[in-house]
Amino acid sequence: MPKATRDIPPPLELACLKALWSLEEGNVKDVQRMVAQSRPLAYTTIMTVLERLVRKGKLARRKVGRAFVYRPEASRDAMRHAAIRELLEGFFDGSEAELTLFLRGADRQAAPATARVEEHERIDTVLL
Repeated sequence: MPKATRDIPPPLELACLKALWSLEEGNVKDVQRMVAQSRPLAYTTIMTVLERLVRKGKLARRKVGRAFVYRPEASRDAMRHAAIRELLEGFFDGSEAELTLFLRGADRQAAPATARVEEHERIDTVLL
């Protein structure tokens, strides 16, 4: 069975995306310089990761002279939403109320009743 693709990039791809979100656009050397602050990596490693992100549609690139300049296609907020969605689906059965209860430190036994109340409150707020 083929492995399912994830919307959340692995750590090295995320490090390159973070660099480009800060830079807005840059070449391999620019990204390498930013990533090297926390993790020194070879130029060719960064180049490979950037190309992988282009294939996945997370980055766009254009030729400038002999080099490519990369810019993010995926926003930081889009990645955050994907991460939270995956967290919700994987650990909380898609329930935002369950996640909220967990973050507040609520007792798991009390969660179903409290979650229903919070869900109704949220629906009422949306409808008003």
